[in-house]
Amino acid sequence: MTTSPDHVDSREDLAAFVRSLRRSHAEDGSSWGNADLPSFLDALAAWTDDADGWYRNTGRELPPSGDWAFFARALQAATRYE
Repeated sequence: MTTSPDHVDSREDLAAFVRSLRRSHAEDGSSWGNADLPSFLDALAAWTDDADGWYRNTGRELPPSGDWAFFARALQAATRYE
């Protein structure tokens, strides 16, 4: 089980990480600061906007490239995919 984003190195790891988030929410969603979907998506957008600041504040470097379209497609697909 992938429980840390620092251990996500593949598409399969990402899927496992998302599943671990789902399990975490099912087990204790009330402990999440953004437990409902609108709050979660708002926080996701806000963090994405400020990701460079988060990386800087944690002494890390924002990855120079990534497949942002892949992640966007995954989010959009999840609105309909079963």
